[in-house]
Parts: sequence; structure tokens; C-alpha cells
Amino acid sequence: MLAWTSLVYTIVVVLFGAWVRITGSGAGCGQHWPSCHGEVIPRTPTVATVIEFTHRASSGIYGIVILALVIAAFRIFPRRHWARRGAVLALVFTISEALVGARLVLLGLVADNDSIDRAVWMAIHLINTSLLTGGVALTCWAGARPRVELRKMGRLGWLLCGALVGLLLVGVTGAVTALGDTLYPVDSSGAMMETLSADLSSTAHFLQRLRVMHPILAVGVGLLTLVVTQAVADRRREPGTLRWARVVAISVIAQVTAGVVNILLSAPGWMQIVHLFLANVLWIALVFLTLEVIAGRLDPQERAQDVA
Repeated sequence: MLAWTSLVYTIVVVLFGAWVRITGSGAGCGQHWPSCHGEVIPRTPTVATVIEFTHRASSGIYGIVILALVIAAFRIFPRRHWARRGAVLALVFTISEALVGARLVLLGLVADNDSIDRAVWMAIHLINTSLLTGGVALTCWAGARPRVELRKMGRLGWLLCGALVGLLLVGVTGAVTALGDTLYPVDSSGAMMETLSADLSSTAHFLQRLRVMHPILAVGVGLLTLVVTQAVADRRREPGTLRWARVVAISVIAQVTAGVVNILLSAPGWMQIVHLFLANVLWIALVFLTLEVIAGRLDPQERAQDVA
């Protein structure tokens, strides 16, 4: 129960972090960390300060939750159990998440900063967040199994891992695109081709020019994920595998649809949140599906097909 609560809270904190960026509140506490304007609790906060301080408080609580998850995993499960390993991974990436967030604040890579450094650190932030979420998901998945043995990966396992890497790349381009949408909003009154032409012009900022990469990569990786998921569903008939294969397929379709709507609406803040939420659901579902395939047992005929 604690693991699943941690997973839900992870998504909440991630979405809250996106809201901080959308509202331009990343500098709400100035270039101070962990204090806010040099104070433990700001005395005369602005709206931006309240948003940023609340995000920091929720992140601090999250660290306590993950620490509790590690303690619970070590008390409940035996040595070398994958629930323990998942909890430790979650703790490691929680610490690195805090360090990345601190660096963004201390270097002023927040609010209206549109530098390459900020884009790079946003990408690092996204990768770390995804790995953190994956660690918590591993704890949830393994915690429901008294004994877990992850076998050597066959072709399906490697294909699913490739899809996970693809989703990470999509997430990185999505983070950079979202930053560009925040700092250089698209004119909702303009035609799509006019907007694309403006983004690709030589005078456009690099964040604008990079915007076109995300939807192209997202569609390509989405199609790849659907193909791999269908292959898994065809060859692996276990209930858990089929269930998560369906969730992945539905999530891909929902995510691509949300991306199209996001573009058509010129990326309003609320739609960015919806888009990010669906991205998290897809990532978690694909992690679960990959674990099901790696851990599942095959009869000799299925094993031959998988390795072939």
C-alpha cells in the first residue's frame, strides 16, 4: 500500500513541478536553496513564492515518504528481493532529483531563463524523474510477489527496453518543447503552417526551432511501442502481461491524441499538465509490462520463439 501511495504521490509532485514552470514561479524563492529568500518560511510571500515554496514543501515530504518506503521494504522483504532494490533506486534518484532542482535554482536556470544550460538541465531533470518513477514502480510490482526472479531477456525483453529508451528520448524533447511553449507561447490566432514557418526561421530562438522535433519523435516511438506491445500480446498470454499490454496500447493512443490537442490549442498550461500526466501513466505501464515479460516463465515452444 505504501509503495502504491508513493507512486501516486510521485506523479502529483511531478505535475506540481510542471505547474511551477508553467506559472514562471521557479524563481519564487530567489536564488536560495533550501531556504526561501534566505528564510525558512517566507514572511511576505508573493504568489510565485507561495507556489515555489509549496512545491519545495511537497518535495520534502516526498523524500520522507521514499525513506519510509525503503525502511518498510527492508523490514518486510528478504535480502536480494527486488522490492528492496526498487526502493533503494527510488531513494538514490530522489536525492539526485533534489540536487538537480537545487542546481537549477542556484544557477538561476528558472523563470524566464532561456539558455542552453537550462534546456540541458531540464533534460537531465526529466531523465532523473523518469528513473525515479521507474524505481517506485519496480517496488510496487515486486512487492506484490513473495519471490521474484528476473530471467535473461529474450528478444521481446530487449525490444521493450528499446521502447523505454525511446520514451525517455520523447520525454527529453517534450521537456524542452514545454519550456519553449512556456517562454515563447504560440500565437493561437495564427495558422499552423505560419507558426511552423516562424519556428523554423533563422531568427527564431533555438527553443522554438526544436519544437518540431517532439511531435515527430513522439509519433515514431508511439508506433514502435504499439508494434512491440502487440508482439508481446501475441506471444505472451499470461493475464498480467496481457493486462499491461492493453494499458500501454491505450496510453499510447491517448498520449498521441493529447499531443495533437495540445498543439491545436497552442499548449495551454492545463493541457500541458494533462499531457504530462498521460506521459507518466504510459511510462509506468511500459515499465510494468517490461517487468512482466522479463519475469514471466515460458514453455519451451514460447521460449524458442522469444529467443529466435
